[in-house]
Amino acid sequence: MTVLDSRALNRATLARQFLLDRTGTQIRDVVAHLCGMQAQEPQEPFVGLWSRARAFRPAALDALLTGRDVVRTHLMRRTVHLLAAGDALAWRARHDLMLRQRVLGTYRRELAGVDLDELAAAGRAVMADGEPRSMGELARALAGRWPEPGPRALGEMLVAALVPMAQLPPRGLWRTKAGVRNVPLSSWLGREIDPPAADGTDPVGETLVRRYLAAFGPAAVADLRAWCGLAGLPAAVASIRGELVSFRDERGRELLDLPDAPRPDPDTPAPVRFLPAFDNTILGYHDRGRIIDDTDRGLSVAGARMVLVDGRVAATWTVEDDTVIVTPLRSFSRAERDTVAEEGRALASFLSEGDSDRVRLSPPGAGPRSVEERKRTPRLVRRAR
Repeated sequence: MTVLDSRALNRATLARQFLLDRTGTQIRDVVAHLCGMQAQEPQEPFVGLWSRARAFRPAALDALLTGRDVVRTHLMRRTVHLLAAGDALAWRARHDLMLRQRVLGTYRRELAGVDLDELAAAGRAVMADGEPRSMGELARALAGRWPEPGPRALGEMLVAALVPMAQLPPRGLWRTKAGVRNVPLSSWLGREIDPPAADGTDPVGETLVRRYLAAFGPAAVADLRAWCGLAGLPAAVASIRGELVSFRDERGRELLDLPDAPRPDPDTPAPVRFLPAFDNTILGYHDRGRIIDDTDRGLSVAGARMVLVDGRVAATWTVEDDTVIVTPLRSFSRAERDTVAEEGRALASFLSEGDSDRVRLSPPGAGPRSVEERKRTPRLVRRAR
């Protein structure tokens, strides 16, 4: 069985994530190919798409959100994702049990004794009037009936698990600050959520395996589970194994893949790319060694925005006064500094809509490296689940 080293896996990931060459594909199709984009921080997908799509304009994503072609909703790993509308409807029921279990993992004591099916029915009844509500508003509407859990536990269970919701624009629009207003996913998209297969098969699980490998492969079953949070996909993998090819990584793990998916030469040059916070290129694996060093892994769940140099995480970045500030995690050669600065100027221009192309490279190690140090640094992003 062919062994793929970390560089070969890196180049395969970059190619499938449109980070080796930017794509001219329509933005809706980019979002669909990526199996959605993590979007708990509503402005981050714009950077993710700018780094992947040629001539990307924020208005294109805004039009998809307001036109209901893409939607913000809880799905993989109980985090908010930006998804193609059809994928959200097709995949949601397959994630129901996982979503319940993940909320219970946080609020099991508060929700002890609550009949979740009864709570779900009550939540749907409240939302049936079509009025958008925040999580707190929905929870308060039912607090008289379930006073013990408290509004946070009730709201999280209802909005993140029991009642499939869409987060409405203007939340998630370009350079717009707006609170979360929820409506039922099916009413927003004009079609009911696809029900589970009645015959006990798992066609959605099989689709998820194929789609994940198209965007993230070659990958192990543990990587697939880390990406979506679902525990029951080994059966789906087994059912389509005849369609797949197998490799090994340097640790001896079996890696699965689609036979015709791109696996570029490991020596293929990789351009500098700026990634947003919580990008699934990094979070979409159990073993993230193909793209980030173990010493920096904690940054990926702490909200750091990453810079890829030669395909690997080599710096973090932030913005201050329309200036992109890059903090290397290692020393850069002069050529690397030049290419990082060039891409940083382009990013600054994008983020400021042409008002600035300023970029500043800090000395290596000048920024907080560990999760513990980051906790002491003011930041407005939440930790990834």
